[in-house]
Amino acid sequence: MRTFNVAGPCIPGEHYMLPPEARQTDVRRLVEQKLYFVLHAARQTGKTTLLQCLARDLNQEKKGYALYCTLESLRVITDPVESMRGVMDCLRTAVRMEPSLKGRPFPIPPTGTLGATALMEGLQDYCAALDRPLAILFDEVDALVEGPLLTFLSQLRAGYVGRATAPFPAAVALTGMRDLRDYRARVRADGSSMGGVSPFNVIVASLSLRNFTGEEISDLYGQHTLETRQVFEPGALKLVYEQTLGQPWLVNAIARECVEKILARDFSRPVTAALVEQAIEALILRRDTHIDSLIERLREPRVRRIVEPVLLGGEEILDPMQDDVRHVLDLGLLSAEDGPLRAANPIYREVIVRALNWPYQDALAQIPEPPASPLYMKDGRLDMGKLLAGFQSFWRENAEVWTERFEYKEAAPHLILMAFLQRVVNGGGRVLREYALGLRRMDLLVEYAGCRYPLEIKLHKGRKTLPEGLKQLAAYLDKVGEKEGWLVIFDRRPGVGWKKKLYRRAKILPGGRKAHIIGA
Repeated sequence: MRTFNVAGPCIPGEHYMLPPEARQTDVRRLVEQKLYFVLHAARQTGKTTLLQCLARDLNQEKKGYALYCTLESLRVITDPVESMRGVMDCLRTAVRMEPSLKGRPFPIPPTGTLGATALMEGLQDYCAALDRPLAILFDEVDALVEGPLLTFLSQLRAGYVGRATAPFPAAVALTGMRDLRDYRARVRADGSSMGGVSPFNVIVASLSLRNFTGEEISDLYGQHTLETRQVFEPGALKLVYEQTLGQPWLVNAIARECVEKILARDFSRPVTAALVEQAIEALILRRDTHIDSLIERLREPRVRRIVEPVLLGGEEILDPMQDDVRHVLDLGLLSAEDGPLRAANPIYREVIVRALNWPYQDALAQIPEPPASPLYMKDGRLDMGKLLAGFQSFWRENAEVWTERFEYKEAAPHLILMAFLQRVVNGGGRVLREYALGLRRMDLLVEYAGCRYPLEIKLHKGRKTLPEGLKQLAAYLDKVGEKEGWLVIFDRRPGVGWKKKLYRRAKILPGGRKAHIIGA
């Protein structure tokens, strides 16, 4: 029986899978037109599956040869000469594994004779010996860094320019996580100096790979239903799409968690929305390799420079073509489609916050009176007034030390408050968050014991902060359908004493709604 794949490329007959070319139809066209191009997408979105299936299909058509070649093993090589020997070794391995090229081994250069054009000459000699044109689909090009990357691309360009007289690969795909612009940034610090002699100017397109649509998720899960008769209920399908926005690894991981772990392959039981919620929480807490790799990226300075203002709802105008912005988009952490820069999907939105406030949660575990204790309860409900008063005391005692401990210093107040509130989740509730560049605040909705508590978090930015915050809170109350909310304003101004920073006030909003204003 096939399974939902969460590790490596999908294999027909072993994994549930959708036709990979349906999500990127231009790759085949560019190969057939004998062009060089970049294919980039975030980790575990289906790039390798697409390349391997395309190579297999093209070879079966026998119009040319298609060679899938991964460069993943070259990550630790920094010397350009050794790196090019490594590229040729990877090509040799790829040729040996490709059935259509058996009997046509890739040449091995004599030891000590590897010159500056060895890769180009090796490809020329190999293509001259073939009876049909060759397309090479390079995967994991990100493995090459700086000097090796520049040498690799320069030799590809030189061979491309001279292929009218010396045979050379007819089409080349450079595949990885990064877009063309980020390759430029990695090769040469002064990206503006890359002119006409750039090894990139033979590349005609930079393609990406879209996520699954809601219909495609239904089709994928439907394959499992046909084999096992186990149904994914409509509410479960809807929730999977809403929470993943079609990110392929997440779509497969949620299904696998429900089928294999939660239901233990009891195919008589349907997959419900409640099980999907349970699966998502398990994936976040377990921090599987896919999620852990995203968390690791948050420590990169160039990632922090973009993610932090998004967390704060900053008013900065970030150019989507700026290298750092493109880098974060290519990683799949954030998205800029159909709106402001924000987390790529609701699951990543939760992962980002929990990863950044995880150290705070560990420290908060030592506090003798966590938020969900009886001290913060009244008549079976959460007493948000007492809870935030407790946070004010904690913030006054620990703010200076804690904000200096972590890299995301500007967002530290937001993260620490959320870590404080996260204790409610551990007691049987949950915290829902919304943040995006340009919101000028972070929206939180605490759910506990059947009640909901809307909060707005803002940084003090002058006299406009309070009226703006009250207006935003009123809009958020309308959105979630509640009559009472809390506005937390952090004052980070140097020289302002705690007596002025810490306060609690109440204000009646239009329509009789009540706002609690909390200074911190």
